[in-house]
Amino acid sequence: MKYSRNRAIKMALSKPTNFIFQLTAAYFQSLYTSPLKTKAITSCVIAAFGNFISQKISGAKHFNEDSFLAFALFGLFFGGPLPHYFYTYIHPFVRNPLLLLLIERCLYTPCYQGLTLYMLSIFEGNSHDNAWKQMKKLYWPVITANLKYLTLLQFINLKYVPPILRVLVVNLIGLFWAIYLAQQRSKQSKAMK
Repeated sequence: MKYSRNRAIKMALSKPTNFIFQLTAAYFQSLYTSPLKTKAITSCVIAAFGNFISQKISGAKHFNEDSFLAFALFGLFFGGPLPHYFYTYIHPFVRNPLLLLLIERCLYTPCYQGLTLYMLSIFEGNSHDNAWKQMKKLYWPVITANLKYLTLLQFINLKYVPPILRVLVVNLIGLFWAIYLAQQRSKQSKAMK
């Protein structure tokens, strides 16, 4: 009797673990068979979720659907595809993790962050002039924070994380970055009013 009860408890507790393993396996399979689509959808979900968390943390009285949708669209159209193509085309030429980090941090990141700030504003329905003004005000604080806080994490990811897990690690980092970015944009929007 005691044996069957313990076995039943173990089986019940293993179901969430099995589900997580199955979900992870499906993610990796999808990442292998259709990487661009998987990265775009994953980035869309992570960016939207980051924006949602940011709005909850800031105690927003009304849910800002425009901001939520802007983050989701940016993730779908840019957040997944651009890094995918950048790393796909640079890896055959640059294998040294330190050199790759240098190129990524000095060339890719400044351009990508500028595009991020501009396109998020455009996706929220702002005009080119307003998007440009907002991007100019936020660019230096955001790029400085990115270089300051994410460089070490990116180096660890490039140097020590196996290639199969790098996208997953970047997605985890991306969630926290989306929360930070949404917070900064929210503060800046309130200051402009």
